[in-house]
Amino acid sequence: MDRSRTCRRARFGLRDAESLKEPFFNLPRSASDFLSLLWIFLVTALAIVLVHPAAAFAAPKLKVVTTTTDLKSIFEAGGGDKVEVASLGSGREDPHFIDAKPSYMVLAKDADLWVRIGMELEIGYEGLVLDGARNPKIRIGTPGHLDASEGVIRLEVPTGKVDRSMGDIHPLGNPHYWLDPLNVRIVAKNVAARLSQLDSADAEYFKVRLEAYQKKLDAAMFGPRLMSAADGAKLWAMLLKGQLDDFVKQHGGDEAAGGWWGALRPLAGTKIVTYHRSWTYFANRFNLNVIDELEPKPGIPPSPAHLADVVEKVQREGAKFLLMEPFYSREAPDWLASKTGIKVVEVANSVGGQSGATDYISLMDLIVKRCVEVAGSPTAVQP
Repeated sequence: MDRSRTCRRARFGLRDAESLKEPFFNLPRSASDFLSLLWIFLVTALAIVLVHPAAAFAAPKLKVVTTTTDLKSIFEAGGGDKVEVASLGSGREDPHFIDAKPSYMVLAKDADLWVRIGMELEIGYEGLVLDGARNPKIRIGTPGHLDASEGVIRLEVPTGKVDRSMGDIHPLGNPHYWLDPLNVRIVAKNVAARLSQLDSADAEYFKVRLEAYQKKLDAAMFGPRLMSAADGAKLWAMLLKGQLDDFVKQHGGDEAAGGWWGALRPLAGTKIVTYHRSWTYFANRFNLNVIDELEPKPGIPPSPAHLADVVEKVQREGAKFLLMEPFYSREAPDWLASKTGIKVVEVANSVGGQSGATDYISLMDLIVKRCVEVAGSPTAVQP
């Protein structure tokens, strides 16, 4: 072979006939060589175990798929580093109308746990996603399927016959229950119970995280001064029994009322309008009076005739502001504002729906702040 040809073959990594007789790698030629390689491998593995013992023996994380970002936030708080959580929704869309995308089926295919809001919020797509996933572990009725609404306080549960002529009415009640912090407290307990069932070895871990999360949630609801006077469970019990105002008087007066409850307390009884019937739980918990919705029926777009009725009602009753989610059109709310002077509060009601709403607590901070600002209350949200 001439020299120029040899150089070209070397340049392009080609091998001549003689070199092809030799292997690319030098394999062990004797038992002693093999044992030497095995010894090196074992020493390396032992070093990894000694330096990172937790990583070496850690159980695989539970793969959780939630239908909403709000559930994802609660699971991340309760599951910590024992879970890997993905959400179908982003928080920026109407949760009633999430599409059954193939990518959601892929997520669900490998999930250990599927979690839904429940109360038929996901009725339009859940069955399609679960069927497409072909994952028997997360079918309804299995430990791998959790309806987060178990045990929550339910509002607007129909007592008579329900049909489509009534709009988007849910037979099991209004499904937007996460806007009541007490319901999220209940959901967090459901989360810890189901994670403990699926991963009993870490049950104590989940219990500790539940207690920490509930304490953080209670502090955000009532503020530090009331939390120093009574634990969260007692404060909630007094609130439900109508005794919390008297307790406040005994422990420093109005200045002791903090958190979301303290910030919205001066607005009790304030009349408001909402776009969709999605703020019922929030209004109920913080004593806001919803006098009407822009939708004539749930899920039905505003009509001229209904808007005329709303104008008359707002003017007659003096509604202070209108609550709406960012994914709805501003056309009807802005028209109503031009006719009545009502203020429009456009604010997300799900985690991720707006900048700053990175978890459930920051979401509620944002909602309360917007309501306080627009209502002109001198009370600010306390840390």
